[in-house]
Amino acid sequence: MKNRTPVLCALLSLFGLYASSAQAEEPSTVTGSLALTSDYAFRGLTQTNRDPAVQGGIEYASASGFYAGAWGSNISWLSDGQESVSSSLEVDGSVGFRGTWGEAVNYDVGALYYWYPGSYPASFTDPDTVEGYFSIGWSILTLKVSHSFTDLFGIDGSQGSDYLDLGVSQAFADTWTFDAHIGHQRVDSASDLDYSDWSLAITRDLGNGFSLALAYVDTNADKNLYTNAFDHYVGKATGILTLSKDF
Repeated sequence: MKNRTPVLCALLSLFGLYASSAQAEEPSTVTGSLALTSDYAFRGLTQTNRDPAVQGGIEYASASGFYAGAWGSNISWLSDGQESVSSSLEVDGSVGFRGTWGEAVNYDVGALYYWYPGSYPASFTDPDTVEGYFSIGWSILTLKVSHSFTDLFGIDGSQGSDYLDLGVSQAFADTWTFDAHIGHQRVDSASDLDYSDWSLAITRDLGNGFSLALAYVDTNADKNLYTNAFDHYVGKATGILTLSKDF
């Protein structure tokens, strides 16, 4: 299996040099989160075979706009029904820069490394993935484009795949937020794996950093191609309940 850790190290070093050049008096923040969710769905596809997940992340952000973070979750999609695979964890590392244009437009550009530690047979395509992304937001709308610089999540020959994501987020009634999303995954050199996903969610701010979210997630992924070894369709419509804590 190819080791893509040096790619992440190079990205961290690059952005680290930028961060160290910022003025020392600029304030910085470190934030984190913990969550318990009934199902971990990524781009509409369950990563845990409809089982719960425990997730957590941490991020450093400077006033200059630079940020770096890490996030993790239990998973099962790589090992579901495959005794020769032992991966049960996803760890993501990200570096980027975010800011605003004028008073109304915000942007975010960066890179994300998805790491799936574990043991795999020699013939298994490396699932570790590096993506670059750019997003632009205005008012309640955000448009984001992600591009893979490696094979996409173990799909052989899929380097250069893209994911387009359009989201809407609107706060209402003081402690409530409504979110809607539609996305499209294009898989390079394997167009039969292309699919779209969409979701609707309501989040309630419970105070003291706690929140509770209920989401509906669905896709049009080909059932024949997106069914795992347990004969479970991973793109099936589902409801997801998530309790999270920010700190």
